Amino acid sequence: MQKLTYDVNPVVIDNKDEVISFKCELQENLQKAMKEFVEDHPNWDQYRILQAAIAGFLLQKGFQNRDLTRLYIGNMLSMNFKD
Repeated sequence: MQKLTYDVNPVVIDNKDEVISFKCELQENLQKAMKEFVEDHPNWDQYRILQAAIAGFLLQKGFQNRDLTRLYIGNMLSMNFKD
C-alpha cells in the first residue's frame, strides 16, 4: 500500500476545521462520471463529492464521530454546520 502524503493549507490552520489535501488516481470512468454529475448539478464539485463519499463510507463501516456525521449530512443537504 502506498503511503499517503498530504499538504496542510496554512490559511485554514487557524480555523477549527483542518483541511488536508491529498492526491489520488481515479479510474477514467469514475472521473468521467464525476465530471458529468458536476455539470448536471452545479451546487456540487469534486471536493464535495469526495468528502461525502469518504464520510459515507466511514459511517457505513461503523465509525462513530459527531463531526464526521455533520460533514456527511452537510455535504448531502448543502448545509454548513458551525459549532
